[in-house]
This record gives sequence, structure tokens and C-alpha cells, in this order.
Amino acid sequence: QVQLVESGGGLVQAGGSLRLSCAASGGTFSVYDMGWFRQAPGKEREFIARINWRGGVTNYADSVKGRFTISRDNSKNTMYLQMNSLKPEDTAVYYCAIRKMGGSPTSPAEYDYWGQGTQVTVSS
Repeated sequence: QVQLVESGGGLVQAGGSLRLSCAASGGTFSVYDMGWFRQAPGKEREFIARINWRGGVTNYADSVKGRFTISRDNSKNTMYLQMNSLKPEDTAVYYCAIRKMGGSPTSPAEYDYWGQGTQVTVSS
């Protein structure tokens, strides 16, 4: 059974940076696409970024494009999200996820495994 554990969240001032990590275990991590999502209180879970299994293809939500960078290191079974120029509206719980099959890479419903989430709070 695949398990995902996020880390790296915290409190940061607007304009600051954070780097989230997602450590995977219990499966063949390197063959799956992976993604980052976030969920703010009272809102639906929102797609942030996605990376294919080799790491050569990435997609981003318009709201984070140019500020966030997704990457992965299959040798370490770890995915990352570098977040720069953070804004108060980036405040949310951030989740990593694995998608085993096809379907839309931006839809939470297409992802099979999820981490427990890490809180990111950006103060103004």
C-alpha cells in the first residue's frame, strides 16, 4: 500500500518562500504521475501542479504559474513543491497525491493515493 507524507509547511510572510516535500513509500513510486493540491477552509480541493512519472512534463494552475515549481527525485521517492512569492491567498492545507491511471491530471477524483496534508499559512 502506497503511503504519502507531506512536510515543509509552516507560517511565512507574504513574499516569502517555502519548499514542500512529499515522501512516498510502499509501492513503485517512479511509474506514477503525481500532483499537488490545496484546500482552504470552506473551499473545494484545488489543483496546483502535476508532474509526470519521468519528471519531464509539468502542469500548473494559473494561480501559481511562475511562482511555484514542482519536481521529483525518483531515486529518493520524493516529490517537491518550491513555492516563491507567496501570497495570503495561498494559505491552505497542501496535499500530495499519486495518479495511477489516465484521466484528467487536474481532477482530484483521478488520484488514487493522498497524503495527510501540511498547513501553509501566509501572513500579510
